[in-house]
Amino acid sequence: MRILLVGAGGVGDAIAKIAARRRFFETMIVSDYDLSRAERTMAWIESRHGPQRGRFVAARIDASDPDGVAALAREHRVTHVMNAVEPKFVPTVFAGALAAGADYLYMAMSLSEPHPSDPYRLTGIKLGDDQFAQASDWERAGRLALVGMGVEPGLSDVFARYAADHLFGQIDELGVRDGANLVVRDERGEEIFAPSFSIWTTIEECLNPPVIWERDRGWYTTEPFSEPEVFEFPEGIGAVECVNVEHEEVLLMPRWLDAKRVTFKYGLGDEFIGVLRTLHRLGLDKTDPVTVRSAVGPVRVAPRDVVAAGLPDPASIGPRMTGKTCAGLWVTGTGLDGSPRSVYLYHVADNAWTMGEYDAQCVVWQTALSPVIALELLASGAWSGTGVSGPEAFDAEVFLELMARPEADGGYGQAWGIEER
Repeated sequence: MRILLVGAGGVGDAIAKIAARRRFFETMIVSDYDLSRAERTMAWIESRHGPQRGRFVAARIDASDPDGVAALAREHRVTHVMNAVEPKFVPTVFAGALAAGADYLYMAMSLSEPHPSDPYRLTGIKLGDDQFAQASDWERAGRLALVGMGVEPGLSDVFARYAADHLFGQIDELGVRDGANLVVRDERGEEIFAPSFSIWTTIEECLNPPVIWERDRGWYTTEPFSEPEVFEFPEGIGAVECVNVEHEEVLLMPRWLDAKRVTFKYGLGDEFIGVLRTLHRLGLDKTDPVTVRSAVGPVRVAPRDVVAAGLPDPASIGPRMTGKTCAGLWVTGTGLDGSPRSVYLYHVADNAWTMGEYDAQCVVWQTALSPVIALELLASGAWSGTGVSGPEAFDAEVFLELMARPEADGGYGQAWGIEER
């Protein structure tokens, strides 16, 4: 397996660092528009693991150019393109991978567009629609595009497949619930607003109309931050208010799994929601460029890119962050014995541990873990396929076994939990 990693930001950096401990691939080309970021990742890996003798290679890439992506993939005889850049680059990286004859993995999916006249009731273009529309092209090419393969989506979808196969006879609701008790402080020790994930992606997820799926209704939308509920998260995180947010799991799970309802709720907090609402009111969430007068003359810039540039890089806040993050799935329905059952399947990442082991803050590290496991399963043949698929299309048990098995025995040493609720 020869992997082209597109993007060496927070998640891409963590993917390379996790992969550096594994032996399932021949070469990983760590690429970024800013070559120094790819070289920084390479330097960290060599400082921990010694000279890599061509196993890791740094390269420059323009993710907005599909021909450039394809050319770099061909140059290095790449078998798998691992996308780790903003979702706005999905169409070009996706096309470049197919043109190069490589398989494709990404933590999210192609972007949505709200319904033009009734956005808080009806779906428009849904997350992933553009990619699923090209499934036949990937099937004819004999290549696999594995989408939604991060933590949420990704691990949560693996949990859903596991619950359907091993825990439930009938599922009423697959409810993804994501919460944390993370705090970021400045040099004076004062708590600051510093999103732990790409603000570009966070704005997209949180201000778009959330999607819900019901068996008798299909996909429909609601108001942002709707249906608040307090959810109790494990391992000391505690009670967090969660609200509806647009997310890929709701668009993926019903394609492969039988459930009456699928939802995604995120523990954002009042301050975070307030900031996002203010950005929306001011038009700072927009992606279409506007003209800004500057000392060097008129400049065209997207307001959302200005917000992203003004906030701390999520990859840089780890040393100032404390706490844990939890990704999980709350499943309700009827157990295999015919009795009502309610369980929460989850994985918790502690920022102190991820910083100590990988010099990566816990949210980006947790997001990076699942795609590396998926790549290893594809390399071994435990997972295989063609077309466009989500994690639900594959055996969950082999994934979770490899994830939890101790590193000394060839696994990843990451325990996951099940709580009866």
